[in-house]
Amino acid sequence: MPPTRSFRRAVAYTVAGTAIPGLGLIAGRRRIVGSVILGLFAAGVLALGLYATFDRQSLLARAVDPATLRWAAIALVVIGVIWVGVIIASHLSLRGRPTRGQRVFGGILVGVLSFAVAAPMAVAAHYSYVTASSVAAVFQRERDTKSATRPTLEATQTAPGEPRDPWAGKPRLNVLLLGGDAGPGRVGTRTDTVILASINTKTGHTALFSLPRNAQRMPFPSRSPLHDHYPYGFTSGNSNDAEYFLNAMYRNLPRSVPKDVLGPTDNLGADALKLSVGEALGLRVDYYVLINLQGFSKMINALGGIKLNINTYIPIGGDTDRRIPPKDFLEPGPKQKLNGYRALWYARGRYGSDDFARMDRQRCVINAIIKQANPTNMLARYEDVAMAGKQLVYTDMPQEVLPLMVDLSLRVKDGNVRSVVFKSGVAGFRSSDPDFALMRKRVRAAITESKNPTSTKKKESGGTAQSEDVNDSCAYDPKVAATARPYR
Repeated sequence: MPPTRSFRRAVAYTVAGTAIPGLGLIAGRRRIVGSVILGLFAAGVLALGLYATFDRQSLLARAVDPATLRWAAIALVVIGVIWVGVIIASHLSLRGRPTRGQRVFGGILVGVLSFAVAAPMAVAAHYSYVTASSVAAVFQRERDTKSATRPTLEATQTAPGEPRDPWAGKPRLNVLLLGGDAGPGRVGTRTDTVILASINTKTGHTALFSLPRNAQRMPFPSRSPLHDHYPYGFTSGNSNDAEYFLNAMYRNLPRSVPKDVLGPTDNLGADALKLSVGEALGLRVDYYVLINLQGFSKMINALGGIKLNINTYIPIGGDTDRRIPPKDFLEPGPKQKLNGYRALWYARGRYGSDDFARMDRQRCVINAIIKQANPTNMLARYEDVAMAGKQLVYTDMPQEVLPLMVDLSLRVKDGNVRSVVFKSGVAGFRSSDPDFALMRKRVRAAITESKNPTSTKKKESGGTAQSEDVNDSCAYDPKVAATARPYR
């Protein structure tokens, strides 16, 4: 074979052997070694494909298991080194007697191909290590933590030979989302943001229920020991006592009852909130997720910012009680991209406004994160998001349920999101004296509406719907924006 043709063949098989390890060695007459490597590669790809097809839950479980991820990081480095070695060996066995120019070209080619393999392997190994560290920091194993309110969720087999149904017997998952303001100059954590997300586990359709931070007389289940301590709800009897508002329960209740009143638990304040919010809304709360709002901006920045519609001037800073006006505002406009600092003020600013307007905006932030945290965005900023989560998020959700939550999150992203904001003077609700029976009725109606988004749209046109479509509620309204004026 002419030298030029032989070298072209070497180049072609070197490239092909990079994509399909072992192929280049076989072409270079190292058939035994090449066949073994090719067989291992094919077996690995086939096994992974079958694993993902027939036992996705088990694969997801390993993908969020810190120990498995650490071993995966090591394995990826080893595989990368071996792969690069295969590329080099393939080219050397194929090139014959090259000219000097061909030798230089071949060296450059091998270097480029080696980098193309080694770089993704190195990045994947790094991501595996970062994920392991983040998961271990935020989510503990069930046996290593204590909770008085956390359920035991087990996957069940639907029928012999059929895939497991991880949500069999669990039509809805209820997660309490809390925004805390712990930080310098504050004693303890006040949960100014209290939102219950009720998720249909089959469809991902979600209903968000926002409670005002100053809600009073928050009840406890009659069978709970907390009901014995607070038979009339979480109250001192004084309706103006802010230390007994909903946002003070997380911080204050553990100080007023025995630490083991509910049994072994790592976070009595969170357990009390789960029981109380669940009783008020007529739902059993499964898990809580507490986000430290002092670092909320880091999470938004890690996502690269979020886009929100703004229909009115939203204050940045200011203090209504002390009559200190804000120095700046978020101005009205459609699809404005906000960084972490400005997104935090979008969610928290209330100078010249009230808590209910802020609650309206908070659900828009949640919806924006759900819709905009797409795989491409998350992958591009993966390390920043993971590191931010370690510093900001606290939860009683154990590592064991993470595979189920990853699976469910994909459904939520494509599902319908409806919302109920409990506002004083609306639908019979009063923060100072809530009618819990009426609240539960609205919750049941909203959940029904979230199951049937098409028929609910027809209801909305007649004004009879009990909940709102978050996409519509958070849409840009040019008429409202045109008449908006900043508070001074």
